[in-house]
Amino acid sequence: MGMTLERLERFGEAWRRKDLDLLMEFMTDDCVFRASVGVEPGTTFRGRAEVRRGFELMLAYDAGYESRGGEAFITGDRGASQWSYARTGDDGRVQEVHGCDFFHFEGDRIRVKDAYRRVHGHIGDAAAG
Repeated sequence: MGMTLERLERFGEAWRRKDLDLLMEFMTDDCVFRASVGVEPGTTFRGRAEVRRGFELMLAYDAGYESRGGEAFITGDRGASQWSYARTGDDGRVQEVHGCDFFHFEGDRIRVKDAYRRVHGHIGDAAAG
């Protein structure tokens, strides 16, 4: 049996609830998490203990933001999902971060979660230099 959209949606719901135990039930023993933030850019976590620690660090990094799901698809043993985080700043403006995850599945479990995010910045600043 392979990964289904319904099961992938349950993984996303567990992420939004910050349920580390449930999140890890979706992961294979040899899982890999490539975080959207870190020094590589991003940080890569390998194996169940490290991936759990990586999930915990990312959930703490995004604390204070409301997690929102988005579209997802699965093709064979690969898939992707969109997500966003939003919060209202002190000035009353809503700040949003958008991202996506690319997945490699093994059966109905996640072997690789590879995360990317769009961040706020000024594109003109880079072109001016």
